[in-house]
Amino acid sequence: MEQTFSAVVFEWRGPAPYYWLIVPDDVCDDVRVEAPRATYGWGAIPVSVRIGATEWETSMLPYRGGYVIPLKAMVRRQEHISEGQSVAVALQVTPRGGRAANGTGSTT
Repeated sequence: MEQTFSAVVFEWRGPAPYYWLIVPDDVCDDVRVEAPRATYGWGAIPVSVRIGATEWETSMLPYRGGYVIPLKAMVRRQEHISEGQSVAVALQVTPRGGRAANGTGSTT
């Protein structure tokens, strides 16, 4: 089931800086229902994400009792997204069923 929500972009300056979106609590609740059939370990949940005209596959990761979505540099460039900006997000849990993270090939 596709979920839509707004999220603010933030930068985490860990060992490697990365940009993220915090998934709202109500969406996290719905994701938790689907998570057992989709997760492949460490609490990571494979998802398809769309912002504007850009769609990609990634994994949500646990964060402070909820989830965050990594925001690729390619997506930020294509959609002209900057830190602190609020963006409209469409999200769907997408079990990989043996597909590699980029949606092609096999993981076995």
